[in-house]
Amino acid sequence: MNFTRWSARLPRTQRRIAARADRGARRPQPAPAAGGGSVPAARGERADPSGPGDPPAATPDGAAPPAAVPTLDGLSVHDLLGQVPALVAVVYGPEHRIAYLNDAYADLFGSRALGTPARQALPELRELGLLPLMDQVLRSGKPRTVKSRRVPAGRPATTPGPRQEGSAPGPGRSRHGYYTFTCSPIEMAAPTVLAPGDPADERPAEGAVDGAPVDGAIAAAALLRKAVTPETAVPETIVTDAVSDTVTGTAALGTDPATGPATEPIRGVLVFGADVTDQVESAERLRASERLQREAAVTLQRSLLPQELEQPDDLRVAATYQPGGTDAAVGGDWYDVITLGAGRTALVIGDVMGRGMRAAAVMGQLRTAVRAYARLDLPPHEVLQLLDGLAAEIDPHQIATCVYAVHDPNENRLVYASAGHLPILVRDPDGTVRRASEPTGPPLGTGGWLHTSGSVPLAPGASAVLYTDGLVERRDKDIYDGVAALERVFAGATGSPQVMCDRLIRALGITAEHDDDVAVLVLQHPARTGHDAELFHNAALELLGGVEAAPRARAFASGVLASWRFPVELRDLGVLAASELVANSLQHGTPPMRLRLRRTDRRLIIEVTDGDDHLPRRRRAEPVDEAGRGISIVATIASSWGSRRTPGGGKAVWCEFALPAG
Repeated sequence: MNFTRWSARLPRTQRRIAARADRGARRPQPAPAAGGGSVPAARGERADPSGPGDPPAATPDGAAPPAAVPTLDGLSVHDLLGQVPALVAVVYGPEHRIAYLNDAYADLFGSRALGTPARQALPELRELGLLPLMDQVLRSGKPRTVKSRRVPAGRPATTPGPRQEGSAPGPGRSRHGYYTFTCSPIEMAAPTVLAPGDPADERPAEGAVDGAPVDGAIAAAALLRKAVTPETAVPETIVTDAVSDTVTGTAALGTDPATGPATEPIRGVLVFGADVTDQVESAERLRASERLQREAAVTLQRSLLPQELEQPDDLRVAATYQPGGTDAAVGGDWYDVITLGAGRTALVIGDVMGRGMRAAAVMGQLRTAVRAYARLDLPPHEVLQLLDGLAAEIDPHQIATCVYAVHDPNENRLVYASAGHLPILVRDPDGTVRRASEPTGPPLGTGGWLHTSGSVPLAPGASAVLYTDGLVERRDKDIYDGVAALERVFAGATGSPQVMCDRLIRALGITAEHDDDVAVLVLQHPARTGHDAELFHNAALELLGGVEAAPRARAFASGVLASWRFPVELRDLGVLAASELVANSLQHGTPPMRLRLRRTDRRLIIEVTDGDDHLPRRRRAEPVDEAGRGISIVATIASSWGSRRTPGGGKAVWCEFALPAG
């Protein structure tokens, strides 16, 4: 932008004379037409001599003449900027002295004295941080913009001094607003000096001429004149502009007797402030709505996750969940720990694709289904097979990854199945980290795939970590680079499972601003020593022969339970339960058969396995029935009981007795 002058209107007679003279000198002469005539210029004034009521003259070819096009020649800077609803301020020089403020600016911040430095007279520019920006603009000659600056409510007291031409004190703002400010470099041309006494130097008195106030322009001219040195100062001058019928209210900055008045342009800055309050408030309302939705999704997500993890007898477990940052919608990450009975534990982690309430709701349904299927004590791949069909029913467009693993303390292994999930990492007691990467099927919800189970050793002293992709995936790196980084961190992580969770989160750079959800589940199979080792025992008996195996089983159970120093009442109940389970297996099962007794610091577990895969069920026996009461007796005296199919094609039937506290 290049605003060359700010101006006030000349008195009517002088304005018309000056305008006609200037237009006659500047107007381009039309080229002669073919018939010796001329084509009227396309300007706002009429080109034909007909009166106001006469129809326009037709062109030689009979077509109607073009409509007259209005021009802006007669409008001053005040006419244009004074009616703009945006804030406009023009300053000049290194001190950013005030040259012009439009009505919108004066209404918001109050009138200011012209020629006063902005640092003193325009404190709002300092508060908004615009003064350093204006310095940059003045030095570089390049515009600068700052967006959505908050303007406080109300209006500061006005600075005493002459008011801007056409400005009037406004009511001020009743509330704060937001403006985007653009500072643009401008050059105000040095005026043409008219000597005092020149006929054109007929200035109106301060006030309004033809209804147009000029005191602001003359005040600006006087201030500019006072700013120059005494040696170069000249009397205040009025500069004519015949095209716009205006007069510039500036003063010559200097006059040389030999060369005449100075012609160096005056450098300044135009400050333009656009009101963006509605846009900012709309964006704030949108962000508030998104924040409420995110908080609701996070609340739903956390409520669907386990409020407290089940703590198995033979494992130490801990988990952590961290939602994505404030700009990221919550996802569908979840984890769970499910005690299956007989000392076995299921560990689950999954990730529903997508974000928001829908992903969290799908996650909740899948987690509930996993717990229900886990109670069936199915192999991991069968659990995933059931989940696959359910996921397709919940939402055919929603897919999820999941890994389901089962730990059996009698085997010291993790048996697992994976549906498109990242591999479990296992750290051996010597610090070696291995990936349980096979087998892996497609994500849940894709259908048409038969999942299979795999296994990985988890010896006493070993640890394992299950995690979602938010822990290791980065936009600029391959995801398996992240898995490799996790392996290195996991190899050196020590402490309790909760401490390890926190260390993994920190070491992988997960912060509150992370752009994805993160779920981590750490488990440890502790090596028991000292007093703890005395609380964990195993004993097993192969059941060989026919019906004579039953009394041997009772004698074995009685001797083992006595050596474990159980109370007499608990020992008698344990012997009765072992006898009933063995008798049931001898009657309905097939070899090989085994009786296993196990104690932990919390419970006594009795389990019988055989080669038949038909699972027993509890039923009501009639008074005349001679059999069918074994399972009912076990269910009555034990804390819990259950059965499952074993990988070799047989089954296991078990029951548990809670140990007295202390």
